[in-house]
Amino acid sequence: MADSQGRVWTGVLRVGPHRGDHRVALRAAISVAVPLLALWMLGRLDLSIYASFGAFAALYGRHDVFRDRIRMQASAGGVLLAAMLIGTALSVVSAPAAVSILVLALIASAVTLLAYTMRWHPPGPLFPVFAVGACATIPATAASFGDVLLVGGASVLFGLAVSAIIGLVTRGTQDAPPRSRQPVGPIAWEMAASVGVAIVGAGFAGFLIMDSHWYWAAVGAVAAVSGPQLNARVIRGILFVGRNYGIAMVFITPLALLMVHLAAPTPVDVLLQDRAIETVIGVAVGTVVAVASAALRRRQTKA
Repeated sequence: MADSQGRVWTGVLRVGPHRGDHRVALRAAISVAVPLLALWMLGRLDLSIYASFGAFAALYGRHDVFRDRIRMQASAGGVLLAAMLIGTALSVVSAPAAVSILVLALIASAVTLLAYTMRWHPPGPLFPVFAVGACATIPATAASFGDVLLVGGASVLFGLAVSAIIGLVTRGTQDAPPRSRQPVGPIAWEMAASVGVAIVGAGFAGFLIMDSHWYWAAVGAVAAVSGPQLNARVIRGILFVGRNYGIAMVFITPLALLMVHLAAPTPVDVLLQDRAIETVIGVAVGTVVAVASAALRRRQTKA
């Protein structure tokens, strides 16, 4: 038990080796900044949420060879576009929060299986969940579907172009066998079920406690419950993302809040309060689900 706890805290506090992360940061910065600058010049920063989610596709496959990276980003970009369209549809029909939460849980479970079998990195449905939830809670009309496809699609394509250019410049076309898909087995199904349950629990808890911005709780729950092993889930759940959540949040939180604020202006203090409380709710629910799921798995193994 002590060894396990030690590994958890080591994982939380450790800042990993560099491993060329500056190239990933450059690719992400360009992929996000250029579409936003283009919208600013056109006077349409209200569409920045679609551009930002489309640009998130460029974050996938950071350590994969060129061919796998492009394939991964293209598939993730398609899923992010679909997620924005589904979220927009929920907004257009004014779906009740309960319906949106259940739809979000189903989508998250499906994307979890897809991400597992296609070996996505970063793994899991975090960004698609964020996209569905955010788009479902901002005002939208039938014309918004065209905005998603035009702005979001252009952002995805631009990110792919940036990744291709950087890959060619850095000799990222090295010959290597394509990464094979993983078969969907018990672990993947357990992960998908855990994600779905965590989102339902966190989403409803966030809605009942805070009402607005309930999807922040769902995003926090996904971060806490993602990963095949309990240690990995707990590490992510107590504020760990990639290398170090404390460092990442300096940059992630302003971007996330800015995306939402530009699409649906809200007082900054309200956004910050909702972000903090909903995240704590989501992480708490996700961690409980992760621990319960691990205990159930151990019981089934012994049986």
